[in-house]
Amino acid sequence: MAGHKKTRMGEVVSDKMDKTIVVKVERRFSHPVYRKTIKRSVRFKAHDENNECKAGDQVRVIETRPISKDKRWRVLEVVKRTTDVSKEELEEAGVDDD
Repeated sequence: MAGHKKTRMGEVVSDKMDKTIVVKVERRFSHPVYRKTIKRSVRFKAHDENNECKAGDQVRVIETRPISKDKRWRVLEVVKRTTDVSKEELEEAGVDDD
């Protein structure tokens, strides 16, 4: 299976670096003894060539060759974008936040 690369889906937690984002990937599994559902997460640095991802976006990343010391993933697609709506835009639209 030479052409198989891992893909993961996660949430962008940081977009402060140039052409780099930090993606948090969560997995859920059942505890082997107590059968309680456990959440574990891991953070990957991923290459974002066009700086198009923002914090809160859901993205799919794919494994790639080492790009830098920590970057071994790149953005494959943005699955869901967050909407950044300011208070002024809400007031103009007549939405009451009480």
